[in-house]
Amino acid sequence: MLGRGRIIVFTGEGKGKTTAAFGAAIRASGHGLNVAIVQFIKGVWDYGEVKAIATCGNIEVTRIGSGFTWLAEDPSEPRKLAREAWAAAKEIALSGRHHLLVLDELNCAVAEGYVEVGEVLALLANRPSDLSVVITGRDAKPEIIEVADTATEMRCLKHAFYQGVPARKGIEY
Repeated sequence: MLGRGRIIVFTGEGKGKTTAAFGAAIRASGHGLNVAIVQFIKGVWDYGEVKAIATCGNIEVTRIGSGFTWLAEDPSEPRKLAREAWAAAKEIALSGRHHLLVLDELNCAVAEGYVEVGEVLALLANRPSDLSVVITGRDAKPEIIEVADTATEMRCLKHAFYQGVPARKGIEY
């Protein structure tokens, strides 16, 4: 018996939110738990985390997004894709097939107005009692932090990118 599921939020301007969530997914997988990850916003970039997770048999990844929303040629496209991701997330959350659900960049989708905070709160309240949910992304709404069991704010103290150093494959992505 797993007991009551947890709600965990990784937010803030610093790096490491997705990586922390994927670490939680790997931990759960290592204990034989079924894990689902739904990625909002992020496009089909070649992320090392996604490649590594693909080697875990009990983790399923759903990636629905167009990348940086502010670069979208058609502003309705990111909204449409976020709604698709939200529909997938709800189906997965309520299916009873998983022990952990990672909603990567959901905070961003909420901040952009693609998903309403009330929808998120309703899903969290109505999820199976043993389902833990990890929510990542900048700008977490206070209402989501309030219902979380654990909330961590990532804060950047220094970053190579701001010194003109490009991201390194395998280290920053």
